[in-house]
Amino acid sequence: MKTNRKEEKGDMPAEEIICGLIEKGKFFEACLYISHPEQRGSDGVGNSESLYILLAERMWSAVRKALDGSDGMLLQSLKSVGELLNWQKQEKEQWLSSEQGMEPASTWHPNFWGKDLEKELTQYWTAKIPHFILTGDTDDTALKQHLSLLETSFLPSLEHKSGAFKEAGLLIPYTRGCRASLFSHLSALSESEHCTFSQGLLVYEWCLKAYKRGSGTWLGPTQSSQHPDVQSLTWIILKTEEKLLAITRKEVGKALNKAFNTGETPGTDAAIIQILTEKTKAAQHISESLREKVEAVCLEEYLSFLGSYENKVRSVLQHDSFHGISSSLQIIENFSILRAVWYKLTYLCSASTDQDAKIKRFIDRMEDEVMEHFLQTVTSEVKGTLKDHFRKSDSNLGRILQFLKQSFLMFKKKKTDKYRVLVESVNNIITKEYVKALRTTSRKLSVKKRRQIVSKMEEDHRMLHTIFKECLSPMAGALEDSIKAVLGLIQAPDVEGMKIALLPVLRQFPGLREEHLNILLDIKGSLHREDRVALLEIFRDNCRKTETESNLLFGDIEVKPGMCECCCCFCC
Repeated sequence: MKTNRKEEKGDMPAEEIICGLIEKGKFFEACLYISHPEQRGSDGVGNSESLYILLAERMWSAVRKALDGSDGMLLQSLKSVGELLNWQKQEKEQWLSSEQGMEPASTWHPNFWGKDLEKELTQYWTAKIPHFILTGDTDDTALKQHLSLLETSFLPSLEHKSGAFKEAGLLIPYTRGCRASLFSHLSALSESEHCTFSQGLLVYEWCLKAYKRGSGTWLGPTQSSQHPDVQSLTWIILKTEEKLLAITRKEVGKALNKAFNTGETPGTDAAIIQILTEKTKAAQHISESLREKVEAVCLEEYLSFLGSYENKVRSVLQHDSFHGISSSLQIIENFSILRAVWYKLTYLCSASTDQDAKIKRFIDRMEDEVMEHFLQTVTSEVKGTLKDHFRKSDSNLGRILQFLKQSFLMFKKKKTDKYRVLVESVNNIITKEYVKALRTTSRKLSVKKRRQIVSKMEEDHRMLHTIFKECLSPMAGALEDSIKAVLGLIQAPDVEGMKIALLPVLRQFPGLREEHLNILLDIKGSLHREDRVALLEIFRDNCRKTETESNLLFGDIEVKPGMCECCCCFCC
């Protein structure tokens, strides 16, 4: 090339020679003419900028024709492009090693052509990728078909075209352009706002398989893990993994908040457990590493929710009133659900023994606090209502019982021990406060009023029995029917009947004291002195003061000294 080109071509102008070489696809020779003006005299020196532009346009046109067709004649043009880019690298290295440094190379057109070629290839193959955009209506089957089309149609096209570029020495820029288009498309799929967990998992699995099998099967020679193209695929895998974990965190958090939103209809553990199971099982099918990360996110979200739920519960309890006890019941039920979810989580995920014990203690403690608050609220409301219950023809007891029934019937986990304990505890509270009110009020009433109490007790007993039977059915038989036992004693037709009724009362209520019995006998009213004495004798002979008995209904009912002496009369 050291030869004087102008002499070889006779008197033909240099610019005309260059244009001729460009039209024939001899891009390398044309570039040499433009780059060495001293070899073509002073003619056309000022037109090098436009000649470079023309040369680049014709080169990219030739590349596009080579991609579109199978004309063997275009191979020579591609080879010329390869020679030009290879020479450009050598020239750049010489400049960098010379004293001139980068200054001459910074504005030299050929220095940009390598990147321009990659850009041309990227744009070409991006247009060839089958059109597909994720929307809110896209189902998994459509995405799976699209990824399959990439595998069976698009990738083979890339391989098929790679032969000519490899022979022309352009395989590296060809591979980079192809991968750039493919990776951009995959990234757009995984980062779409409409990408669901299952769809992200499909993209993740596709990329992971491509990474594991190596690039040698579809886009040129296998590269090391440090190669930019391999790093790009790794980046997409990591970004898709981040998207999957973000979706998991969002969906698990949403399910927890929806199920345990106080003030709304209680949720179930089934919906939460289904999400946890689906996420962990689906991830396990793809990668053990991904499964571990999904499990970790599920655990983190659950623990985070527990912390926030504790604050919400304490806020509810702080401002709760009797008409808000349904919220307390819902919270108690929620802790049963949280316990079931945690049990499933420990099965699905790798929770440590210490962490498992800590969470169980936390749930038990919070549950006990809410139950204590609930029972205290019920006790306070019932005690206040029963204070004047026997003096008034109508009190709020019926409304309270109906409200409690509605609240209990909203409790979904009615077959659990926790529910049974709750109902039994409320039944015992109401019965105890009822008897307390009976004892306090009856001594302040006339004989006529005391007789009316019996009728009121019958009505109240029927209401209580009906409501708690409905709440506990079929376990209602387990309830202690204290009022029924008291009514049996008071309503006995004669003293012999009262003696018979007294023995079951003494067996059922070992906490009964003589003072309590006198109050019940006062309500009976028409009782002769000798009959009262006989009944008290039976009481003294048979009463048991055993502190280990379970039903001490009368044990903590206070009778103040002097309030009820064994005077055997009907003093008011």
